[in-house]
Amino acid sequence: MNIEEEIFKKGNFQEKELIKYGFKKENNKYILKKPLLNNSFISEIEISNNKITGKVIDLEVEEEYTNLRTNSKGEFAGKVRDSYKEILLNIKEKCFIENSFLNPQTNRVNNYIKEKYKDNPEFLWNKFPGYAVYRNKNNEKWYSIIMNISSDKLNKEIGEVEILNIKLNEDKIMNLLKKEGFYKAYHMNKKDWISIILNDTLEDKEIFSLIDESYEIINENEEWIILANPKYYDIINCFNNTNEIIWKQSSKIYINDIIYLYVAAPYSKIMYKCRAVEVNIPYSYKDNNIKINSIMRLKLIEDLKEKNYSFEYLNNLGIKSIRGPRKIKKGTIN
Repeated sequence: MNIEEEIFKKGNFQEKELIKYGFKKENNKYILKKPLLNNSFISEIEISNNKITGKVIDLEVEEEYTNLRTNSKGEFAGKVRDSYKEILLNIKEKCFIENSFLNPQTNRVNNYIKEKYKDNPEFLWNKFPGYAVYRNKNNEKWYSIIMNISSDKLNKEIGEVEILNIKLNEDKIMNLLKKEGFYKAYHMNKKDWISIILNDTLEDKEIFSLIDESYEIINENEEWIILANPKYYDIINCFNNTNEIIWKQSSKIYINDIIYLYVAAPYSKIMYKCRAVEVNIPYSYKDNNIKINSIMRLKLIEDLKEKNYSFEYLNNLGIKSIRGPRKIKKGTIN
């Protein structure tokens, strides 16, 4: 990657700002000549189809200064290179709007996610600055990942491409892999994820629809059984005058997770089905029986006191003990 490509990787030049900066428009090209190093050199910069090229002319010999493009570590060559870069960086600041990603389709995908789900890309790895994660705000699960990779990771072509990893069901993945533009998931579980190349091989509409599917898959909420001891808290009457209560939170529970409150002896049964409507609320309490650092707010969905969800019934489903918060498998929930 040359100097210009490195500096102007993502974004678009603004015509009005180029003219204001001093570029001259000639046959759909924008051309700028700017002196450097006390007029000993002149830079000739050209922009066409949103691509920038340039060269530096040594005015003493009236030839292109080729050390600009070499690995020469000489002090003088470094000064010329730095002076040229300074001009490019100034053009970038004044005339260039930087996008989050390289390809137009990738930026459209980013805009779609931000507008529909209000989720911004998270750039988590310094080593991979082009990798962006999108996660559901309620449960923090990833549903889309954008990566810039060498295209030979997917096929035999050479160059850099951007891909979108999304999570789909296994049958859907198997069918999509038969179509152009879809590949086995790069750096993700190939059973649950698939890679889509973002180079306009596929229409935006199809990609957006698949993003929605991925979001719905990870949007499924967890369900929990949590012990309530009537010796320490009047759980039987807690919902008499309200449909919301606060409760100790000691596990990674997310908003909209379902909580079944299991009331200990002498009742020994599930009595309430609730939804977590607020989580990770800081709280400080301690007595001889309990210590609380964090609480959640639970909203009653259904009173189950008349149902026979007894310990014996749960035991037959494979739930052998109920002490701390316990996640329930989907089959057991059904």
